Amino acid sequence: QVQLTESGGGSVQAGGTLRLSCASSQSTPLYACMYWFRQLPGKGREAVAIIRRDGTTLYAPFVEGRFTVSQDNAKNSWTLEMNTLKPGDTALYYCAASNLENCYKGGLDYIPASWGPGTQVTVSS
Repeated sequence: QVQLTESGGGSVQAGGTLRLSCASSQSTPLYACMYWFRQLPGKGREAVAIIRRDGTTLYAPFVEGRFTVSQDNAKNSWTLEMNTLKPGDTALYYCAASNLENCYKGGLDYIPASWGPGTQVTVSS
């Protein structure tokens, strides 16, 4: 069974930067798509960013160029660098992954099978 573990969450002031990492028990080249999701207080989960096996990336509109997703196959991990953070980015952030290539068609709407437990990000004004 695949295990994903997030790290790097914490508290930061508005305008600050955080770098989240996701460590995978499975070799990352086996994933078709690797994700970052978040869940705002009292809301459902929403996709933040995707990086696919072919290296292409996709971001939610609210990212507005502030976040960058990348992968490190040597470390079986992927990261989300978040710059210019806003209080509205306060959420529980999850990494997730899919082995199935139909995730390519699903884009930000696809629900992957494997999830980490989440890491809290809190942005204060």
